[in-house]
Amino acid sequence: MAEPPVVQLAGVHAVSALGRGAEAQLAAAPAFGPVHRFDTAARRVTVAATLPEVGTLADELADAIDAACRSAGLDRARRAESALLLAVHGGPAPGVEPVPSALAGRLAVRCGLSGHTRVYTSACVSASTAVADAATLISRGELTRVVVAAGYLVEPDQFALFDAGRALADDGAVRPFSAGRRGLLLGDGVAAVVVESRAAGRRGVEPVVTVAGWGRAGDAYHPCQPDPTGAGLARAAGAALRRAGLPPQAVGYVNANATGTAQSDAAEAAALRRALDGYAAEVPVSSTKGLHGHALEASGLLELVVTAMALRAGELPVNAGWQAPDEACPLNVITGAPRRTTPTHALTLNAAFGGANTALLVGVP
Repeated sequence: MAEPPVVQLAGVHAVSALGRGAEAQLAAAPAFGPVHRFDTAARRVTVAATLPEVGTLADELADAIDAACRSAGLDRARRAESALLLAVHGGPAPGVEPVPSALAGRLAVRCGLSGHTRVYTSACVSASTAVADAATLISRGELTRVVVAAGYLVEPDQFALFDAGRALADDGAVRPFSAGRRGLLLGDGVAAVVVESRAAGRRGVEPVVTVAGWGRAGDAYHPCQPDPTGAGLARAAGAALRRAGLPPQAVGYVNANATGTAQSDAAEAAALRRALDGYAAEVPVSSTKGLHGHALEASGLLELVVTAMALRAGELPVNAGWQAPDEACPLNVITGAPRRTTPTHALTLNAAFGGANTALLVGVP
């Protein structure tokens, strides 16, 4: 039996309040500030990580797709052979943005991609699920190249829902895994990546990273609360490692899902202890949501780009907002400043309401 194709990211692009471009996502200072995009006077929290100037979501997504395709060296013919998997919120306001399926079709036409499109609206694992599906389709030989794009721009409806649910941090900072953490903060995030087989990428463009493994698991523990044992997320991480044929010790960095909420951070720490055994206390861990905020449906792709760029740069992102250790999160958290290192593989984790969990394992090409 022939070996499955090597899957790689050939081009990446991302936009957040940290800046425009993939390299800008390695900034070390949190990007939170007052929200000026809409009225927050009636809200308990008035802070998010938003770009000062931003286009429509459709325009930002089109620009990100174009930039990722250019960085991957895709000409018009190669673009026309590329499928589009799109992760966005499932219910745009009528008259503001087209429904997701229509948006995907319009973006494919606008960016010169094939008519093969698929939409993901599964909350905070939307984008990471799309990447896992892209990698699966390529590894099976069903497709040779897929563009995955995702976007969320902070808007009043979701902001109001999270604020009313008291999920937002009322001290204006996200403090993943830290004692004294008070919740999450939302943030803009738009990203696009070109996922392809190594054979399809032979055109003089160096891949950003390989996609060595991926895993998904559901725990159905509660509609909103995570399983405190971390069992589902641990299964997803374990599946990614098994697919890659690597032991836990091969993971040199974990970009955690950690949102800065008490229950989810503790559950994720438990998941890492399950998935990585005794190595969980050694591997460097950070959640970049403490820098760019929670981009909801786009989080998985934004954080994948951050993880890929950190792996290439050999500089692991800081876990911003840290105050003190929490005994419920006994991890090697990167505090104070980014950490210089040379890992060969990194794991990025995401979790969503309803018990959905994903893990993506990337490696140095």
